[in-house]
Amino acid sequence: MRHIRSAVLAAAALLTFAGGAVHAAPAAQAAVPFPSIGWQQRNCDYDGNGFDDVLAGAPGATVSGANSAGYVTVQYSSSSGLSTTRKSVLHQNTSGVPGGAEAGDGFGRAVASGDLDNDGYDDAIVGIPGEDLAGLSDAGAVTIFWGSPTGLHGSDSTWLENTDAPRAGANFGRAIEAARYSAPDPADPNADPRDSIAVLEDDALLFFTAQPGGAGQQVTMSQRSLRARDFAPADGGLEFRSLSHGNYNEDSFADLAVSGVTTGNQPGTGTVHVLHGAPDINELGDGGTFPGGPAIVSGDWDGTGQDDLVIGDTGTGSPRGGGITLYTGRGDLSGLEPEPVQYWTQDSTGIPGVAETGDQWGAELSAGDTDGDGHPDLAIGAPGENIGNISNAGAVWVLRGDRTGLTNTGAKSFDQQHADIPGTAETSDRWGSQVRLIDANKDGRFGLLAAAPGENTNDGFVWVIPASSSGLIARGTWNYSGSQLGAPAANAQFGTAIDE
Repeated sequence: MRHIRSAVLAAAALLTFAGGAVHAAPAAQAAVPFPSIGWQQRNCDYDGNGFDDVLAGAPGATVSGANSAGYVTVQYSSSSGLSTTRKSVLHQNTSGVPGGAEAGDGFGRAVASGDLDNDGYDDAIVGIPGEDLAGLSDAGAVTIFWGSPTGLHGSDSTWLENTDAPRAGANFGRAIEAARYSAPDPADPNADPRDSIAVLEDDALLFFTAQPGGAGQQVTMSQRSLRARDFAPADGGLEFRSLSHGNYNEDSFADLAVSGVTTGNQPGTGTVHVLHGAPDINELGDGGTFPGGPAIVSGDWDGTGQDDLVIGDTGTGSPRGGGITLYTGRGDLSGLEPEPVQYWTQDSTGIPGVAETGDQWGAELSAGDTDGDGHPDLAIGAPGENIGNISNAGAVWVLRGDRTGLTNTGAKSFDQQHADIPGTAETSDRWGSQVRLIDANKDGRFGLLAAAPGENTNDGFVWVIPASSSGLIARGTWNYSGSQLGAPAANAQFGTAIDE
């Protein structure tokens, strides 16, 4: 592939660019603690200054000579927007981080955030699904970096693993999501509210909570776990893939959507199961099973105050090129409607492009209000999209939200062939493999981060597309890789994971 340079352009309206050396964010006053329940509680402010930060993973990176050991980067935001100056680079050879960088660890293949200790500073959770434990290959692990007035550091990080039954090939930490699924003390659910961590293995879902009053940040694993076989069809198995949280039933606890794909004789079909939060983690409720996946994202698209769920349908049996389905909340404690209110593909009226086999339209999803009208919009990644004769170059679409859910009015698509987007579409860039909408400067408009982990022969880049009163605009787009953040770039697959 032809290599590109990082383009440093004046970013319009939302996000700004600055360069410089690695250093931590300045001291800040922590926000009032508030656990994550609905999608609108963005939980990625690690230095407590009131602005959402960006956590990105580069699991393919070489660290201290170890191939695919991986790292994560943290970019601290302010009223000026997203910065490449105020940042941290963290990996398993960072001082104080448990373990050590080893070939194939894949540190940063999954990332998440939440206020786990109720101190007003959000904490970062990093998956290491390729970690070997006591001779068990790819058993997997997770590292927590605790937020502080100066951001994230390795010195007080915490190690998690499956303490009950670590297994070879389990890939603990393949997906992570933090929210208030339950209370530390079910008898007094309003005491010490905090986010818990949901961690996926290939075939299991486990929960972890930082205990109030514990010595330091003491995190314990819940006795409650769920197995993929509990949700599998009668004639086959299931492999877990991804997680999303939202408040689908309007109570004071977050609900969790868990996606997977079938295994066995008919592999690859997507399915999503919803769990309703409860004061006691052992009493999580059944919120229903929905077809499609594995991509999922939560948001209140119809403006009712109750979260909805969008499922990207790109598995076996999906429509040609992929599609997305919107399920809305019923407006009461019963959760999501069992039938979808909308279904979209590239062949839907008003959607740019044409559905083609292998597009993977809906393989990545993100929610955010790009035009400031009060309704979240939906970013849709299609990393398999061909641009002309260039295969798997990738592209991103944005559908606007309105009181009906999603509308084709003002639907847009973006790719690297656009004159205002740096670089050129190339084979296997897979632009849009990760999409994240983020309001970095807190002006009420969400810009887009679109990642291409395959760019520059798997170095990986992230593009920043700014927002305006008319939604996302290509003019002013800029991009960066791990090298602009002071991190190794070669084969890093930078942007493989970006926290939602």
